[in-house]
Amino acid sequence: MIDILTNIDIYVAVIPLRITLGIIMLDSGIGKWKRGITGTGQWFASLGFPKPQILARFVASLETACGLLIIIGLFTPIAGLLIAANMSVATYVQKFKLGASFQGGENQGYELDILLVVSALTVAAVGGQTLAIDTILFSD
Repeated sequence: MIDILTNIDIYVAVIPLRITLGIIMLDSGIGKWKRGITGTGQWFASLGFPKPQILARFVASLETACGLLIIIGLFTPIAGLLIAANMSVATYVQKFKLGASFQGGENQGYELDILLVVSALTVAAVGGQTLAIDTILFSD
């Protein structure tokens, strides 16, 4: 059984991670728009972020666009790094500003945020590769 798993191509093995990360981020970005972007901006303001309405629109657009790019495998390393940066800020906010515990409590925990940062860094490092537009456009 273990031998079977060691023979899997790393680029194929990362496909589910890439697709799942992309779907989560796409849904997160679209959700901010659907729930009312002004409300997201107000939440950002309550956390002390400067220009919260502009930032809310930027974050929602970044999550939507980068989520889609990661799903289709286009500019995957760049999209992965942008998501990692975005989620690092979210982790900081959850951990320090909101005082959330790792697995949650009164506030949502930040364990998912950490998992998304690590996933985005992995996707950025590996790139799109298998089943990705990057491979079609940029292969030798």
